[in-house]
Amino acid sequence: MSDIAAFGIAATLPRGWDGQIFKRPDDSARRAADQPTTATELPPAGNGTVQPVAHLANFPLPATRGDYGSGAVERMGPADILVCLLEFDREAVGTPLFSHRGVPRFSITDFAPQTMQRAIAGMCGAQSFFRERGRAFCAYVVLGSYRLRAPLVPPVNGVMAGVRIDPA
Repeated sequence: MSDIAAFGIAATLPRGWDGQIFKRPDDSARRAADQPTTATELPPAGNGTVQPVAHLANFPLPATRGDYGSGAVERMGPADILVCLLEFDREAVGTPLFSHRGVPRFSITDFAPQTMQRAIAGMCGAQSFFRERGRAFCAYVVLGSYRLRAPLVPPVNGVMAGVRIDPA
């Protein structure tokens, strides 16, 4: 087990898991201040947010990937899991989309091929919007195999149980 933490998000990762919590640089602010990208920032990937993002995976994460895991999902094998936690702006907390309180847990029936951001044969995904401690998040999970989802969902929930979010 290992812990990672940044930007008020923490996670306990099982042995063999990889993870990173990062913020993409706000290019307009960085250009105005003429500041370089820091080690806790990933370069822009076209679909990036400036809010914190956590990627947790049971396989090695590639250096370049989108907020919802593009660049990583294409490398996944049938037994692989990718958990993406994306924070939204504070104003989202009071909206109906984020009415679920607390870090979610998933069931086998939550996963479907059509939930994938981009369909990849044999894979499936699940998505849940939630709020925790005054902060709004999306949990997007990709499983490497729809057929193997029964044994893959318990490790997903184990990781989700180890996610901690500090107050806004």
